Amino acid sequence: MTSLSPDPVEFAKAIADDTRQQIMRLCCCQWMNVTEIVTALQQVSQPTVSHHLGILRAAGLVKVRREGKQVYYTLNQDRLASACCVLTDNFAPEHRLVMVIPETQR
Repeated sequence: MTSLSPDPVEFAKAIADDTRQQIMRLCCCQWMNVTEIVTALQQVSQPTVSHHLGILRAAGLVKVRREGKQVYYTLNQDRLASACCVLTDNFAPEHRLVMVIPETQR
């Protein structure tokens, strides 16, 4: 799903899991590493968090930044908004959404 036009099925699969939704909420508007995410989730193991981050990463729903040995993640809000627009176009065309791209990103 890393192409310009998100695949609605892949997007839906990626967000269908409650743990992935929790990770997305945590990583919204901030960069977090796996240890910080595991600590915040409390009941989820590090391998499980890494697995879910891999799915979100493959779907293009998280951005990744490496600092030394640490890997940090943040929600890719542009990708999320784009995927929502694609879903709306495909399944609710009468309620078409328009994604506005800020001047700084054009």
